[in-house]
Amino acid sequence: MSDTMTTSPDGARVRQYIVDNFLYMRPGFEFSDDDFLMGKGIIDSLGVMELIGFIEEAFDTSVADEDVTEENLGSVNAIARYIAARRPVA
Repeated sequence: MSDTMTTSPDGARVRQYIVDNFLYMRPGFEFSDDDFLMGKGIIDSLGVMELIGFIEEAFDTSVADEDVTEENLGSVNAIARYIAARRPVA
């Protein structure tokens, strides 16, 4: 499996949102799920806010101000891990 592909359903959903909303003018732009989204020029600070809105709505969770870090939201895989950690245990 290529490093550009994600293995989790949450990661796949986040990746598709990013492609649809931030890369629509750059078809074929390649990035791995571990690439830093801001560092690679995929999103900017406004894009981070849009991404947070998507995470909160799509995954029914809230993102606290102190959670807005590169460690939590910097890459597709980081976001998928953050979402999984916030999901209630059944």
